Amino acid sequence: MATTVEQSAISVSDLMVGFGKKIVLDHLSLEVRRGEILGLVGASGGGKSVLLRTIIGLIPKRQGQIEIMGMELDKADPREIRMIGRRWGILFQQGALFSSLTVRQNVQFPMRENLEISDSLLEELATAKLEMVGLTAEDGNKFPSELSGGMTKRAALARALALDPEIVFLDEPTRGLDPVVGREIRRLIVDMSKQGVTIFLTTHYMEEADQLCDRVAFLSEGRIVALDTPDNLKAAHGQQEVNVTLTNGECVRLALDGEDAGRELQQLLSNGHVKTLHSAEATLEEVFIELAGRRLSE
Repeated sequence: MATTVEQSAISVSDLMVGFGKKIVLDHLSLEVRRGEILGLVGASGGGKSVLLRTIIGLIPKRQGQIEIMGMELDKADPREIRMIGRRWGILFQQGALFSSLTVRQNVQFPMRENLEISDSLLEELATAKLEMVGLTAEDGNKFPSELSGGMTKRAALARALALDPEIVFLDEPTRGLDPVVGREIRRLIVDMSKQGVTIFLTTHYMEEADQLCDRVAFLSEGRIVALDTPDNLKAAHGQQEVNVTLTNGECVRLALDGEDAGRELQQLLSNGHVKTLHSAEATLEEVFIELAGRRLSE
């Protein structure tokens, strides 16, 4: 079913972006529904960050149309651009914190730019945002150079949430983080989604996309080659299998859609040769390889 303007948070149509003779995004179209977590998945260097940065206006496009919350950006005047910019927050891949400002001052920066509030309320709001992402008031007094990778991500996320945005852009939010911190960042993303925030995230971690996202878009060769829920993608393009461990220790994989799979499995069971039996579905990475013709690491 087509997404209506009322349902769409982000609409990208026939987008082309390039650098010199190299075309990075080639007539790309994409819809992000309000309130969903949309994961943009693709190989490193495949254009995920370019798409995100083009949507928010940091990279010029050669052609195409971009709408945010129903507003076509090309037709918006400077005041409207400023107003729509207040409705989104951005977490860049490397954090992009201002090195000369403390963490607290970084979080307060968009507030000072967009809100007319007292210094005491600025302090209160900044503290609330820091606590939201698991940072303390003491952490807020540190400079970016004093932060670990995980703390940098948290601080940048707190800044992205400073104006209570309706849309949050997350560029590789867990890349380079240890598993514990990565899990905590994912929990924060889920919490934001439960509050109705639309989340557009880029990642090359398929397990992350599978766990987090309502829908996943595969980006390959500058275009979206598939867009659906993780379960639908795996069901439509993956192969259902059964992993059979035999009593002699041998492991056998049977494709459920194979003509002889049922007969072979029945024979193994009737002969008493089966020790364990587990169903297995295709992974998102296997589906991506099938559709895009390349691995994420290529």
